[in-house]
Amino acid sequence: MAARYPSLAGKRVIVTGGASGIGAGLVEAFVAQGSAVAFVDIAEADGQALAAKLNETAAHAPLFRRCDLTDLDQLATVFAELEQALGGVDILVNNAASDDRHSVEDVTPAYWDERFAVNLRHQFFAAKAVIPAMKRAGGGAILNFGSISWHLALPDLVLYQTCKAAIEGLTRSLARDLGRDGIRVNTIVPGNVQTPRQERWYTPEGEAEIVAAQCLDGRIQPADVAALALFLASDDARMCTGHDYFVDAGWR
Repeated sequence: MAARYPSLAGKRVIVTGGASGIGAGLVEAFVAQGSAVAFVDIAEADGQALAAKLNETAAHAPLFRRCDLTDLDQLATVFAELEQALGGVDILVNNAASDDRHSVEDVTPAYWDERFAVNLRHQFFAAKAVIPAMKRAGGGAILNFGSISWHLALPDLVLYQTCKAAIEGLTRSLARDLGRDGIRVNTIVPGNVQTPRQERWYTPEGEAEIVAAQCLDGRIQPADVAALALFLASDDARMCTGHDYFVDAGWR
């Protein structure tokens, strides 16, 4: 019995990295609320398949566009197209990221730049792209995705964790600068969510260790993260901005 948010019906939503994993869970959740959803990803086949599946029951047919968010010209073009197709933008969910493992010794200047483009830079420029539409609409909500990883200082993720730490600062800054325009900005900090990608990195024994370190039993699912995103995007969270919200089962 999932919560229903009347304020999300008809809201115009863009989700980045929406073709699989947590992103697909976000797209499905907003579509189920009756929102008009557009999502982008580099995984074209997965994105098209998800859009086709959801179109069967959606109040508003979801829109998928392939977009390489590290190409800022392409980002600007695709976001402008989606804004026109949706008739505006009310909610941006900055979900896209890649947690590839790496050692300190293997980091080159080129890899540093590439990881920052993949995990941090596009969140700012995606926000910048939708801010004018949100101002014209009288407000909006931006949800940036952080990570529990840097709070735990997990190994072999130094660049990813640096980006994810910076996102919390980005959220605080944007919330201050945009608040008087009615635009709320928050960070969602997921724990270890059970997705096919995460199962690449953890053995069953490793997953058991994660659950043992949580306060709650069980594995976090994309739907658990989406439930938090729906609340923060809705009018029920109208006075929530500039903060970090964890959905990690108490992983410490």
